[in-house]
Amino acid sequence: MKVSEYGRIHSIQSLGAVDGPGLRYVTFMQGCPLRCMYCHNPDTWETESPSCIRLTPEELAEKALRCKPYYENGGGVTVSGGEPLMQAAFVAQYFKHMQKAGVHTALDTSGAASLEAAETVLRHTDLVLADLKFLSEEEYEGYCGGKYQMIRQFLSLTQEMKVPLWIRHVVVPGYTDTKEYIRRLSEEAHQYSNLQKIELLPFRNLCLEKYETLGIPFRLKGVPQMDLDRCEALRKEL
Repeated sequence: MKVSEYGRIHSIQSLGAVDGPGLRYVTFMQGCPLRCMYCHNPDTWETESPSCIRLTPEELAEKALRCKPYYENGGGVTVSGGEPLMQAAFVAQYFKHMQKAGVHTALDTSGAASLEAAETVLRHTDLVLADLKFLSEEEYEGYCGGKYQMIRQFLSLTQEMKVPLWIRHVVVPGYTDTKEYIRRLSEEAHQYSNLQKIELLPFRNLCLEKYETLGIPFRLKGVPQMDLDRCEALRKEL
């Protein structure tokens, strides 16, 4: 078997409750093209890591199916990251195995990938959790090192392929925490006919220790955590 047929996995959470509907078997892939200023998982950025778990799609499916009795009633499996679309062939095969077994599949992604890679995975995806981080090219380039246009093209592809869509957005004090910004987010999200839900996620700095351990400057050091009451008030704007 060729090495390329293995997935590079950062970690696995056998029972997650925040990455899609119900209980989820969540796989975090290694490698991400973005460098978002509030990223909670900087240890997933590099494509290679000595601590990577290497599994074939069949091996991962076998592990996930052992937990099926716990998540089969309204739950399923989720692949997150890092950026799972960097390993599109692996994720597509894994999802294909899970759908064949009657398991709901969810893709948690930034959308920062080629449309060809995305389409490969979306064919076997029951739900997309799309992280819409900012609302302009300038913000995406400055705060994520990415391209807003690429994300919008990905969202349009989910609509074309009729894959149900949840849009997730991290609310950061001083950056994206105004009523005007949230209204713009709502307008952007509701352009897509497959949209089912918008989730506002309050900024947290619990990742600070990871950055210090890795010797990476945390760009939002000193920025206060998002007030939960204020975040709830912004949810009402949606």
